[in-house]
Parts: sequence; C-alpha cells; structure tokens
Amino acid sequence: MKHQIFSKTKLATSLSLILSAASFTPAYAADEKSVEDIEVIAVTGMRSSIKESTRLKRDSAGVVDAISAEDIGKFPDTNLAESLQRITGVSINRSNGEGSQVTVRGFGPNFNMVTLNGRAMPAASLPGGGGSPNSRAFDFANLASDSIKSVEVYKTGKANIATGGIGATININTSKPLDNPGLQASFGAKAQHDTTNRVGDDVTPEVSGLLSWTDEEEVFGVSVTASMQKRSSGTVGAYTNQWRTSEFDGSIAQQPTEPESGAPVIINNGPAIGQMYSMPSDLRYTIADRERTRTNAQFTFQFRPADSITTTLDYTYSKQDLNEQRAEQSIWMDTYKSSLTFDDNTVKTPVLYNEERREQLPRDLGLAVQELNQVNENKSIGFNLEYEASDYLTIVFDAHDSSSEAAPDAGYGSWVNFGMGANIAKGQGVDYTTKLPTMYVDFDDCARTNLNCNNTLDASDVGSSILDMNYASQRTDITQVRLEAQYDFEDSSINFGIESRSMESHSLQSLTRHTMGNWGVENPGEIPDGYLTPVDMLAEFDDFDTNGGFSQGFTGSASQLGKWAAGEYGFDFAADGAYATNRTIKEDITAAFAQYSYSGDFNGRAYNIIAGLRYEKTDSTSTANIDLPNAVAWEGNNDFNVRYGSDKENFSLDNSYNHLLPNLDFDIEVVDDVKARFSYSKTIARPTYNDLSSAATVSGPGAPTLIPGASPATASTGNPSLIPLESDNIDLSLEWYFDDTSYISAGYYQKNVENFIGIEPVTQNFYGLRDATSGPRAQAAIAELESMGLPITDSNLFQMVAATENGVAFDSMSYEEFEAAYDVLPNSDDPLMDFVGQTPVNNKEAKIDGFELAVQHFFGETGFGFQANYTTVNGDIGFDVNAPTSVTQFALVGLSDTANLVLMYENDDFQARIAYNWRDDFLANGARYQNEPEFIESYSQIDFNVSYNVNEQLSVFFEGINITEENSRSHGRTTAQMWNLEQLGARYALGARYSF
Repeated sequence: MKHQIFSKTKLATSLSLILSAASFTPAYAADEKSVEDIEVIAVTGMRSSIKESTRLKRDSAGVVDAISAEDIGKFPDTNLAESLQRITGVSINRSNGEGSQVTVRGFGPNFNMVTLNGRAMPAASLPGGGGSPNSRAFDFANLASDSIKSVEVYKTGKANIATGGIGATININTSKPLDNPGLQASFGAKAQHDTTNRVGDDVTPEVSGLLSWTDEEEVFGVSVTASMQKRSSGTVGAYTNQWRTSEFDGSIAQQPTEPESGAPVIINNGPAIGQMYSMPSDLRYTIADRERTRTNAQFTFQFRPADSITTTLDYTYSKQDLNEQRAEQSIWMDTYKSSLTFDDNTVKTPVLYNEERREQLPRDLGLAVQELNQVNENKSIGFNLEYEASDYLTIVFDAHDSSSEAAPDAGYGSWVNFGMGANIAKGQGVDYTTKLPTMYVDFDDCARTNLNCNNTLDASDVGSSILDMNYASQRTDITQVRLEAQYDFEDSSINFGIESRSMESHSLQSLTRHTMGNWGVENPGEIPDGYLTPVDMLAEFDDFDTNGGFSQGFTGSASQLGKWAAGEYGFDFAADGAYATNRTIKEDITAAFAQYSYSGDFNGRAYNIIAGLRYEKTDSTSTANIDLPNAVAWEGNNDFNVRYGSDKENFSLDNSYNHLLPNLDFDIEVVDDVKARFSYSKTIARPTYNDLSSAATVSGPGAPTLIPGASPATASTGNPSLIPLESDNIDLSLEWYFDDTSYISAGYYQKNVENFIGIEPVTQNFYGLRDATSGPRAQAAIAELESMGLPITDSNLFQMVAATENGVAFDSMSYEEFEAAYDVLPNSDDPLMDFVGQTPVNNKEAKIDGFELAVQHFFGETGFGFQANYTTVNGDIGFDVNAPTSVTQFALVGLSDTANLVLMYENDDFQARIAYNWRDDFLANGARYQNEPEFIESYSQIDFNVSYNVNEQLSVFFEGINITEENSRSHGRTTAQMWNLEQLGARYALGARYSF
C-alpha cells in the first residue's frame, strides 16, 4: 500500500491521526484517495494551517469535513458537538446550555451514525423526568474534546462506511502512539466559572493529560490519555404540560353556571364559532442546581513486529455522573374561568387568563422538589491488524466490543418527584403577553381552618401530596467484526470487504407511586423544620420582565424528604414498581462492499472518480416482557393512575430486510482554480427503539370521559415490522480558490427520502382495561348532581361516585376529604376503556434540499482573517398550525437554516478567535401533546478564545462561551403558547497547557 509522507509538524501530526493506523475504515486506513477525500480544518499557527486546509479542500473528492485535535483545542468548546457546529450543514441540540447531539442537513440525532475509529458506537440515554429510554442518538456531552484527536463528518455515503446515518456519519478518531514516535507528553488544566451556578462551587476544575511512548525502533508503542471535568451550574425556567386545541362552540370548559357559581365568564376578543383556540393546562416555574463530573480515558498499545504488520489494541472509556436538585411552583387550570382575553392569531390563545374558586375552598398552589441521579458510562475495546501483503495488496482485520449504559445512581431510581402543595389559591391567572408568562395567585390562607391565616406563604401552609419514583435504564451493546483488503493499481485502487455487526439494546422503565398527603394536601405543616428553604422564583429570572407576579416557592432535597415520608407514611423509599417497559431490540447485520477509485486527465483537466456498492442484510427481533396493567384507578377529579398486577406477558416479533447502497463521487477542475463536484449515494437510518417496541404503553384520560371536552386515555404502540428510512442523496458544488488561503464555495444538496415513519391513529382497548368514569355509577352520579342543581365538574362527579359507592352523604365532607379517603376502581359493569393509540408505519416520503455557502480569507500579512458559512435547509412537508388536533400530521422536524462567522487574528505567539453561531427556529416535535407542535425558537451564541505561547512548551489561554447569555425557548402553534423556557448564562475558563 502507498503511504503519504509528511514531515513531523503539528499539522502533519494532526493529519496522520486522521489517517491513522492504516486500515480502510475511516479511522484505520486511508489510501491516497482517502487522503484526498478529507477536508481538514487544523490550527497550528492559523495562517499556515488554513493554507493547508484550503489545499486539502481543493484536492478532496466527495463531501467530507474534518476537525483536528488542534482545532478542537483552539475553539472555546466544551465537547465535540460544540466543535462540530462550526462545519457547514451541522447544527446541535443543547442540554443545560451545552452541545449534546448533532443535526446534519436537517436530520436529527437519531438519523446520524457515530463511529469511533470507524466502528459503530452504541448509545444510551435517559429522558428527563422519567419515561422510557428510546434514543439511538449518541450524546457528545459524554466526551471531552481534549481526549479526541480528530472528528470526520461524511455527508454522503461510502460503501466502506457503517450504515445508519442519513444526515451524516460522524467518525471520532483517537491517537495512536506509532504515529508519534518517541516520547510525547502534554498536560493541561482549566479553572472554570459558570455564571448560572447558584449553590455549587463558583470555580470548578478540568485537568487532562496525554502520554505517548515508542521504542527507538518503533516496534512497540503505548499511549494513555485522560481527562476529568467538574461543572456546577444552575438554571431557572418555565414550562406548560399541555396546550389543548379545539373548535369554539360558543362555550368554554369549566365556565361558571349561574346561580351556583356566580357571574359567567367574561370573554374578550373571543374566537368565532368554529374557530380554533387553545387553552393551557398549567404553568410551572422551575429552579435547578446541577452537578456534572465527566471522566474520559483511553489506552492504546501497538506492536509492529515487521514493517508489513501493525497490530493495535485500544480501550476507550467515558463516564458522566449527573445530579440535579430541582424545585417547581405551579398552578393547574381546572377551576371556574372568570375572564379570558384572546389574541388575534388564527388559532387564538387566551393571553390574559383568569380563574376563580368562588363558592369552593381555595385549592392548592402546586409545589414540588425533584432529584435526578444518573450515570452514563461508555466502554469500547478494539483490536486491529494491518498486513501489507505486497506493494499492491493490504489486508486489514478489525474487531471491537462496545457498550453504552445509562442507569440510576440511587435506590430511588433515576428521577424522584416529591409532590407538595399549599391550599391558598382562591383565584389564579397568567399573563401570556410576554416571553416569560407571569403567574398570579389570589392568596388566601384563612378560608381553611387548618392553615395559619398569616397572609404569608410559609412552611406551615405546605403539606405533602404524591411521591413518584421513576426508574429508567438503557444498555446498548455492539459487537462488530470487519475484514477488508485494498489492491492498488498505477492510477486506481479497489477496496473490498465483509462486515458483521450485532446490536442489542435493553430498556427498563417503571413508576413507583406512594400517596402521602394525597392530591388534596391533607396535612399542612407536616414537613420537618429545616427541610424546605423559601425562594423567590421570579427574582431568579434576570433576563425577563416578571410584572410583579406571584413568586414564592421552596427548594429542598427530594431524597431527604422521600426518606422522611417513607417513615412517616410507612413505605419503602425504593423504586421497585412494576415495569411498564422491559424491552429488548436486537439487530444482526451482515454486509459486503466494494469501492473503486480512479484518477485521470481529460483535455488537460485532472479528475477523480470513486464508485462503490454495499449490500447489507438485517435480521431484527423486538421483545417486550412487561407487567400487565390491571386497572386505571380514578384517584381524584382529573387524576388517574395506571396500576399493575403481578402477571407478566412476553411479546416478541421478528423482522428482516436488505439493501443495496451505491455511491458515486466525481470532481474535475473545469478552469484554472475552479473545481466542480458531483456526488450520489443511497443511505439508510433505522427507526428509534420506541417505534420498534412490540408492546403498548397506556395512560389514563385527562378528565372523566363523560365530561364534554375531556382528553381521552392514550396509548403508544410500536411496530417491529418497520424498515429503515432510505434516502437518495445528490450533491453538486462549485469552488473558486483565488489565493492559497482564500476560497468561495457554493454547494447544493438534495435528499429524497422514502419510508419516513408516519402515525396511524387507532382507537381501541388495551389489556381489557375498563373505564370507571363512564359506567353506570358515573351516569347515576351525573343524574343525581343534575337533580341537586349542581354543576357537572370533574370534582363533583368524583365526589358523588365515591359517596354513593361508599354509602356516605355527598355533603358529609369536603371534596379534598373524599379525595384523600377514596379511590374509584373500575368494575365489570364499566365499559371497556377506549384508548386513542398511535401506531408508527412506513407511509411517508419527503424531499429535503438546500445550499451550503462558504467563504474564507486572510487579509495579506495583517494577521487578520475570517471564515463564514451559511446553510439553508428546506423540506416539502411542514406542520399546518391551523389544522385541528383530530388530524394526525406528518411533518419534517429539525429543519432550520444555520450560519457561522469566525474572526481570527494571530502573530507569532498570540492567537485570538471570536465565533458566532446561529440556528433558525425549527419544528422539534409534531405531537408534543395530542398532535400539538413544538417549535424551538431561533438561537445564536458568541464564543471566544485567546491564547498566548509563553514558550515552545507552555501556553496559557482564556475562553468564554455564550458570552451574551442567550436563552432557550420553545412554543406551540403561536409564540404565546410557551412550551418551555430556560434561562442560560455564560461560562468562562482560564487555563494552561504544557507539552514536551
């Protein structure tokens, strides 16, 4: 095999790492064609490195971008996702203000494949606040950028690259000691400050180190890298659980009825008959304190017994320990509407919203403290053998076994919610006219005899309600074996091989629920002294106008309170509930591929062509072993709980499919300094694990089903017979190189995708569950309420059913006492409960296209330069915000334009960069709640980095991230319908690195 030879500059080192260990996978082998395929952005003296990266871009074939370790180190980026967003067509999803997952050309994290040294990597993650683990998406927050030597982004398919990415395949390369002969060492340290931190350490450490050694003969080599980072941060935010959209019929749900409940609701600028309008379910303020420790390590051993044989054994490890202490303050909108003022949008929203309790006692201001404890752990061990059988033939064997696991770090599960409340709200309202909706509460702690009537919300007003402990875990294992060879001719080469890959992902999810003071908050003042700390929630929002809203809440430790409640109420503080999800997905993939490369000359114009074909067969099995639900318990007015028995049932289904995946890359220099490119490929992406589930998950209704407008019970089901999405991809580009560090490029891409997963709605019963809210007892209760002249509300209906069933008078106690004393369980006289289910099916196709524009220039010898790019993403299927919720829409998510601008300056010892990144708004979810959309609003961020070389060994640097402290917000059909808001802040770091 022919090898490209570089002198040992830092730039050459970074390039050799990208092309390391000489196999034909993206990490281990790069023949001369592969060298030409990669555009590398590396910084070692920016002017000279950009000159070299420009040359590589000009000489490349295909659409591949790469970032070297030097570039990652120079950018003010906390992880690889933050670095990748600088590449055209790449945008990121952020968690806690930090890049976590990658979207490429509009395709989200589940549609991109991540590989480590060319090997498919498993992924595991847990949804916040409970729920079933589902994702195939790799979380880049697990990896520190210091530990990685290079990252490549393959935007078009190649026959010799692992399948699974329609957007892109992202390959992470680690260092190899034989690429850096002799003794190499580098040690770095940072002192970091997160401006959002409230209670943790104001300055947290990050340390990293690399040690690499080879013997003089370069027969043996060993390298070790390690890093550890701690981060203390905080956030405040707001969110809404449900926006309920319907057609206006002249009445509003839960409007007062005279004479019992007083004056009717006042409606200002109301919707016309038949017009769509949306009503909120609640408003919640949150405050969270977070601690994160990230540990990375990698060990590599190489042995080269002869010039023609190189063996590599490597082990990569990453761990992320996450802890979050969170508090909520909330109002739930389920009482008499007193006045509503609507906006002027086509789908109207009550931007001024008010409710009153009137003849009813004040209800609870919702309070809660929550705790997250989670560990993400990734392990990968691999072996590679390269044998140069002759000057023309090279054979490579590669194998690895890798795992990714996300699991709780506490006996009470991954997420615990200690519910509380204070029955002090005789009225409540929200002002939705500002970005942060403002909550108002008409405070009254005198109407109830068990409160202290001091006109102040204090701990004596607060009592417990419900304790929820969520357990979730996911473990994914991949074993992959690959054998390939390359034969070189004078002007061409052929690369061919076979591959076997086995994947198994196991997910568990359960909810353990214990009743404490119940939904009615029966025991105010019971919380022990010192367990709760008062906090002014709105005072934490520095960036928003709070308009004097109600802001009193409490923080505390959910685990401490849970342990207290376990002793007080007599239960075990352990997440030991029945599994609603116990799912295993297996995929066995076999593949064969061949790829031919040729370089030629046409009328004096050099051209390159690469043509390949990959055949792949997949056998899959989806198995669910679940605890069967046996009842939907009616526990209060609109509170339902799915209860599980001891019976279990296995559900298992098999599937099989195969694909032929061609690729073609061609480029030619059409005139001096102008190059034209064309690429075609077919790529696939497999469905998410939830979509492949073989069992249904059910939830109770939003209100008694006999009450008009009640949200129905819901069910989500998977479909193990789903097949992957298939995309035919076309890329065209034109590039003009008008100086050795300057170019302008314009590219067009198009993806025609089949087998998109749509939703097929179905209404049916699951597991024989019955509906206690629509049977003879509920019907008789409605008749009795009507005869008494009482309104048919969810509270009155529950109270009447419970009173009749238990032989007590309706007015013998308050609603809250009924709620505390009784649950209503279905019986054989009740009808089967109808669940509105959604089943995924391969029934959609769509086209995504766009342009990628880039310009780069250095201004003579001034030291100043810039890089800029802009990517457009267009789809032919969007979400119709004016469509009714009865219509299940298919819409493309994640499509947004992006832009980057980097300004640079350097002299011999000083370097500085300031980077601006922008992403336009986009649809993130087409069914956040019953076919209601969620749009992420546009976001921009400015980062900077300055560094100074004290001498050849020592450099110091200062960096800042999100220095303008931009915030994150999402909304529904209109901007007034806030789904989620999170206030973010800046992070700064001061550090030094010593190398020898």
